[in-house]
Amino acid sequence: MLNKLRLLTPGPTPLPERVRLALAQDMIHHRKDDFHKIMARVEGALQTLFGTKEVVLPLASSGTGAMTAAAYSLFKPGEKVLVVEAGKFGQRWSEITQMRGLNVVKIIVPWGEAVDPNQIADTLNQDKDIRGVFLQISETSTGVLQPIPEIAEITRNTDVLLVLDGISAIGLSPCPMDALGIDCLLTGSQKGLMLPPGLALIALSARAWERASSIEPGCFYFNLPAERKKLAKNETHFTTPVNLICGLDVSLDMLLSDGLEKVYQKQWALTMLTRYGIKAMGLEFLAPKNFTWGITSIKLPEGVDGKQVLAIAQKKFGVCMAGGQDHLKGKIVRIGHMGWVDWSDVLAGLYALDQGLFEAHGFSGSRDYLEKAMAAYQTALTVEPGQDIPEVLVRS
Repeated sequence: MLNKLRLLTPGPTPLPERVRLALAQDMIHHRKDDFHKIMARVEGALQTLFGTKEVVLPLASSGTGAMTAAAYSLFKPGEKVLVVEAGKFGQRWSEITQMRGLNVVKIIVPWGEAVDPNQIADTLNQDKDIRGVFLQISETSTGVLQPIPEIAEITRNTDVLLVLDGISAIGLSPCPMDALGIDCLLTGSQKGLMLPPGLALIALSARAWERASSIEPGCFYFNLPAERKKLAKNETHFTTPVNLICGLDVSLDMLLSDGLEKVYQKQWALTMLTRYGIKAMGLEFLAPKNFTWGITSIKLPEGVDGKQVLAIAQKKFGVCMAGGQDHLKGKIVRIGHMGWVDWSDVLAGLYALDQGLFEAHGFSGSRDYLEKAMAAYQTALTVEPGQDIPEVLVRS
């Protein structure tokens, strides 16, 4: 029996029909007026999405390319930076910054937990040579949301640049760059932006641009000052991924047409749906608190083979979810509920997970988990995004 594939991974995510049609349009030239008009429109929308008056640069790369661009454009070899390692992608910051030749100080945080802002403040107070702080807003490998407003409050009145990977945060939860005092914010196309992989976006604060202008670019391809000059002409420095920009034009219109608050409301409701459904199933979370709005990481019962559970969910029920990375392989399931995903997709994901657990290991939780999940979703649509739902409001 054929099933509709429901892609509930933490990237890539499903593509809306409008975006797919935009991607399929005839090619236009990236140095001509037709494209210039699209790029100008996209740039204005990106500034709204990022919450910044500064330019937002598109890069033909994955999000890791934007991470590389940040490290190579803002810091000189030998400079000292602080990296928060709270998961697989925090480790990637360490790898990139070390390859740039930076002197890396690390704060190691257990996977599933958020960093204590006081630990960052103490480290910066003890070492005045640190010039940058690198971390994720949302750690995709664990589903943890870091306390960015508190961290930004620490760095914004210093000469330390705050560099944030927002790859699984932008378009999913609020992260207004200028209002918070973020110095570098970046993302990729394949999560909240509802596009295929292959496009990265990066923005710098005014003081970060001052830093970049004083540093000899460390990478021929990821040269942010050169990209900025080209963007003034509504172009990119090298060959533009034209179809992805055309798709981005449409996806941004979809995200912004009713206002970002509506996007965040939906994402919070989907998060509550997922978490209350998982709780009713009798399962535990990898991140019981400080959880991100686009991914839910679920601990599997002892002895359960996560790979087998995921295989059953996809083969029999058409739901593709993700497992854990590194030491969490086979031990957790990550459900992505971001981008072009709605409540029915996530309910299908919960059912497929429940059936996979039962068929593989005989595990069975509460039978009203779908009803509780949907009640949580409906309740979450009536509260401020980010506000938890009292247990009494979740009907069984």
